Amino acid sequence: GVSIAGGNREGILMNQLCNPFGLCVDDDRTVYIADCWNHRIVEWKYGARTGRVVAGGNGKGNHSNQLNYPTDVIIDKERNSLIICDYNNKRVVRWPRQNSTHGETIISNVGCYGLTMDEDGYLYIVDLDEHEVRRYRIGENQGTVVAGGNGQGNRLDQLSGPTYIFVDRDHSV
Repeated sequence: GVSIAGGNREGILMNQLCNPFGLCVDDDRTVYIADCWNHRIVEWKYGARTGRVVAGGNGKGNHSNQLNYPTDVIIDKERNSLIICDYNNKRVVRWPRQNSTHGETIISNVGCYGLTMDEDGYLYIVDLDEHEVRRYRIGENQGTVVAGGNGQGNRLDQLSGPTYIFVDRDHSV
């Protein structure tokens, strides 16, 4: 394989990453990476040698211009924004893709580790702390449990340390 981002040892420079977690790719092959230990989301244009901070990057913290161990990122095309799992702040943040210096908390008090959005615009969030997956309509704060939700375990109605998620066209998790 070929490195498309980072590859210059662990670090804070714009050609480096530090424990990258989730990522997503848009239609023009731009990659967005949750650069977890640098507390930022980095955008890497196709063929670029360096990235650009598009969310966070202002040190670890809980202000609207900061992230605290982001673990996943997706693109919300309808709202031209990024949706970010800000794990240690226990929140999901929407961050506009164009010229924005801060994000907006859209869901609070959730151990969000991974997320995805289905074709109907529902947001699916993996809550690592509660061992469950919830489905949210944008604007909702509660969501509906669609997997797990019965404590940590190995029964068919339980999950144990869930991290990332995929939802198919039939809405199967």
